[in-house]
Amino acid sequence: MSNLEIGNLKCFIAVAEEGSFTKAANKINITQSALSQQVSRLEKNLKVQLLNRSKNNTLTDSGEQLLRYAKQIVKLEQEALDYFLEPELEGELSFGLPEDFATLFLQDILADFIFHHPRISVKVECDLTLNLLAGFKKNKFDLVLVKLDDLSDFPNGVEIRSEKLVWVAAKDFQQASSGALPLVLSPKPCVYRARALKALNEKNIKSKIVYSSQSYIGSNAAVKAGLGITVLPKNMIPEGLYEFKSSKLPALEDTHIALLTNGSNSKALQSFANYVSEKLHSLI
Repeated sequence: MSNLEIGNLKCFIAVAEEGSFTKAANKINITQSALSQQVSRLEKNLKVQLLNRSKNNTLTDSGEQLLRYAKQIVKLEQEALDYFLEPELEGELSFGLPEDFATLFLQDILADFIFHHPRISVKVECDLTLNLLAGFKKNKFDLVLVKLDDLSDFPNGVEIRSEKLVWVAAKDFQQASSGALPLVLSPKPCVYRARALKALNEKNIKSKIVYSSQSYIGSNAAVKAGLGITVLPKNMIPEGLYEFKSSKLPALEDTHIALLTNGSNSKALQSFANYVSEKLHSLI
């Protein structure tokens, strides 16, 4: 008699979402051979082919249909486990983070957590770091992910990691030999803006802000159009932009990414904070 084992379904979902046995195995922390065996066992039990292995592991029609069922089955299992084993994991959390982090990481941060803890609702708000800090101090957020150098004022803050800041431009951008350096920066208050202007002023390099917007997407578009250069963490440079290396430009101080929580004993908050921290360590 054929059956759908939860473990096999979780392996199949991982491969379907990652498009790679290697990435899927890393995601769910098992060996690639064990993962492959479980997916093959699932195909054998159902008597269908779920993946086109010769076409980058794309889903077959049967695979597409099973994926819908598999996600529902795994979600229901997790709801049942949460209800009986972790009944305290429910409630609503408010989470603040900068738009650039949200654009690059938010989907990865939230997808698995919400899937596995459906009774926890996460309300997300994006803003500049200093605005997030002001809101956090007024108890607007349960937790915030911010760029912060000094954690002394936040006893429940944890540094995730330091980030090397670099100058970033379009591939064909050319720095003029004379005149002010054109900059694309977010308006005040912005950590990257402050870093850039401080470094340029210390070297007496003339600059002018030619484009300023709170929109991360809008600023990237301006840089891609060649209006000027900007500042970003080295490993967060979006597709289509490049690190701009020039002996004429000064080095930039590192920035630090920190996760601040409000100190609540809420199991839901603690679970989400731990998850965000672990996820960012693997993504950033």
